[in-house]
Amino acid sequence: MFMSKHSKFLTILFIIMLTAALLSGCSQNQSEKSPDTSQPVKAEETIKIGTIGPLTGNIATYGLSTKNGVEIAVEEFNQNGGINGKPIKLISEDTRGEQTEAANAASKLIEQDKVVAIVGGVISSETLTAGPIANDAKVVMISSSSTAAGVPEIGDYIFRNCLSDEVQAIQLAEYAVKELGLKKFAIMFTNNDYGLSLKEAFEAKAKELAGVTAVETYNDGEKDFRAQLTKIKGTNPDALYIAGYYTEAAKIAQQAKDQGLNVQILGADGFYSPVLLELGGDAVEGAVFTAGFFTDDPSENTQNFVKVYKEKFNSEPDMFAAQAYDAAMILLTALKNTDDQGKEALQQEMAKIKDFPGITGNTSFTDVGDAIKDIIILKVEDGKFTKLR
Repeated sequence: MFMSKHSKFLTILFIIMLTAALLSGCSQNQSEKSPDTSQPVKAEETIKIGTIGPLTGNIATYGLSTKNGVEIAVEEFNQNGGINGKPIKLISEDTRGEQTEAANAASKLIEQDKVVAIVGGVISSETLTAGPIANDAKVVMISSSSTAAGVPEIGDYIFRNCLSDEVQAIQLAEYAVKELGLKKFAIMFTNNDYGLSLKEAFEAKAKELAGVTAVETYNDGEKDFRAQLTKIKGTNPDALYIAGYYTEAAKIAQQAKDQGLNVQILGADGFYSPVLLELGGDAVEGAVFTAGFFTDDPSENTQNFVKVYKEKFNSEPDMFAAQAYDAAMILLTALKNTDDQGKEALQQEMAKIKDFPGITGNTSFTDVGDAIKDIIILKVEDGKFTKLR
């Protein structure tokens, strides 16, 4: 029996539709089995860490040095494969040295940028404000330069990779008595938290080991110290401990020499600047003071850091840069040891750090996260800084 033209047309249409459906199914199955090469490759995962500190404003030099030191540590890690093959990304926030800005910076890094850890703050007031925010979020924060009392006690997630004012003053008093043979100390201190903290610690240890003949104060920016020095000269000390910064220290040393007060000049890390030598000249020759870093240390690691820093930033690294580099290296090493886990795992790994070999000395942490390390003691000899210890 022959089909009508209409039946033939329907049969042919049915066959065409069936073939198209089969081809479509094959095409779909093939698509599911083969990757779509037209889609972009997923971006490589990164590990984010942050810094907070003054990058603008009156004390920007401290924050910029800190940021520079961290950058070098991050680049060093990334050049060696990052952490478990993941590159590290550094996000730096400017606090302008203000406490409110420090709090805002910490909140942004934690809530928006999702950093696993923070290096900072730079000055103590920043850390005391931002630290509780990081601690509450269980984000590890390590400060490389906040020396004030109470910083490590903020919480379990807060660490410090610098010596407190108390520790450096005590160690210098011990060195002055036991190694330099000094017995009678006069003290001059700048009237701020830094100077007061140094003064109290040095005075207590000096009284315990030897004797203190006089204590006088002054203000930052002051230029005439003759009245204080006249009183001090009358007590006949062996040494004068100046708890302050290099600008005033140089002038105090000059005026002491002019008044015939021939004493051993002692100081803290605020002395460490070429400006001390420029302003003080012969009057600071022989001065002995504590420091957190020494650019002329002959060790290979120190000189490699100095070389890289000079090439990258066209300047010589200071204590802030060196301590920040060490802080970042400690942090990144701990992060690597936890397979890039943050939070509690990172906190516990940081707490286990012992004798970490850095360019500012070996570092361990106390139960509250404070630094355990020997201070560097420097001396001015022939118009240059030399290392005593």
